[in-house]
Amino acid sequence: MEFTLASSASAKTALLSCHQMRLGSPKLPNVWRSSLWRSRSSRRNTSLRTVALSTTAGLRNTMEAPAANAQNVNYMWPDKKRPRICIVGGGFGGLYTALRLESLVWPDDKKPQVVLIDQSERFVFKPLLYELLSGEVEAWEIAPQFSDLLANTDVRFFKDRVKCLYPCDHLGTNAPTAGTVHLESGLLIEYDWLVLAIGAEAKLDIVPGAADYALPFYTLEDAHRVDKKLRELERKNFGKDSAIRVAVVGCGYGGVELAATISERLQEKGIVQAINVEKTILSNAPAGNREAALKVLSSRKVQLILGYFVQCITKGVEPQTSDAEPKSIDSAADHSESVTLELQPAERGLQGQTIRADIVLWTIGSKPLLPQLEPSDKPYDIPLNARGQAETDETLRVKGHPRIFAVGDSSTLRDRNGKLLPATAQVAFQQADFAGWNLWAAINDRPLLPFRYQNLGEMMTLGKYDAAVSPSFTDGLTLEGFVGHTARKIAYLIRLPTDKHRVQVGISWLLKSTVDSVATIQTMLTKAQSGS
Repeated sequence: MEFTLASSASAKTALLSCHQMRLGSPKLPNVWRSSLWRSRSSRRNTSLRTVALSTTAGLRNTMEAPAANAQNVNYMWPDKKRPRICIVGGGFGGLYTALRLESLVWPDDKKPQVVLIDQSERFVFKPLLYELLSGEVEAWEIAPQFSDLLANTDVRFFKDRVKCLYPCDHLGTNAPTAGTVHLESGLLIEYDWLVLAIGAEAKLDIVPGAADYALPFYTLEDAHRVDKKLRELERKNFGKDSAIRVAVVGCGYGGVELAATISERLQEKGIVQAINVEKTILSNAPAGNREAALKVLSSRKVQLILGYFVQCITKGVEPQTSDAEPKSIDSAADHSESVTLELQPAERGLQGQTIRADIVLWTIGSKPLLPQLEPSDKPYDIPLNARGQAETDETLRVKGHPRIFAVGDSSTLRDRNGKLLPATAQVAFQQADFAGWNLWAAINDRPLLPFRYQNLGEMMTLGKYDAAVSPSFTDGLTLEGFVGHTARKIAYLIRLPTDKHRVQVGISWLLKSTVDSVATIQTMLTKAQSGS
């Protein structure tokens, strides 16, 4: 097996070299200068301390990592001469960077050793999380295991959580390592190159009560939690006339897609209210997408509460009716676990509102996870902006750290107009491609490429077999309904990580579509026969 653990003595030596020694970064052999490249296709339980590895033969090996309270140990890379790349985070930025590195052609026996670390065992294709609520997709289709995706690569996967980072490439020294990643399991990983792609999490601490009573929709676990809550409410209200009340906070893409999906799922059994501080929905979206969304939300009777912000969320029980009065079908007996949202107007001239909901879905605000990795014994060496993102240059390298790249939610970049790039899967996907190439270029002493974001368009789901797609290559064009849904699913199918997974998911979607089409035809024929 190519995996060994060394004593903590060498690990401590590596950390001391980062903290105290002022020696320079190692020189790279000139033999790596010549190469051609080609491209080919090829998050949260801290208690689990399993290290999943993929060998060159494609076999999966599992090894117990040290417990969290065990003595620190150092990960020994299989080859001491080849470059060592550590990627922190397995989202779009991290996983696709690893796959990009795997697809490039490297000089003989100089291909870098790559380790990918994530606290979850699954990669999550987040733009398709909404389809879990509508039943269009299954979990394995949009959340495959890293061990499956990396089975035929040399990338080694660690299921663990990063505790802190100890970079030392900024010291201008000749240390034997560019830094060390300290995992919560106690494992220490020295690296020559580091990629920060740890993503972000929902920000629920901006409104009192949101952390206690609102459900975010940001991860696979969040989607399962929302689906479970909806199922509980559907079972509870089965056979009753009371409606399930859903409050969606935020009317960006996430909020609108949730409101459209849930309103379609609940139909007349639900009342969906969408709250937004602005006077319109999707303020930064193309006009075609906004108009399509307004049309769908209106047809499904989604109540838009615009120009209001949530002041607080509290536990609330509706007033009980007296014994002499008949009980309402929407009484407190049906909504004993409801919550109250206090709304305040964003502008003068409007009165405050109070609404009740059985489930509150939070879609506004996110915070990068990078600041949580700051060592407790020394100031953070990585420059961060006010949001907690790493300051990077146009080649995606962290400023002052030539051996660290940052992508996705961990990085901060602006477009040609000086506007910050959005924290979307499309941006992270494109950055991963550049990060992989620039790592190749840096290792081989080639010029690094400046990142240039290309907006390919914007897509959103509006329910089962309904979507809106506004491609960037044609102004004013918006694909809606079934055509938009088909275009969106094809675009995301192409974006799935590996050829094998694309084929498996494509076959699954085709079979489902065929079955649904046959069922629709049978229903139409049955209605026609009964009518005649």
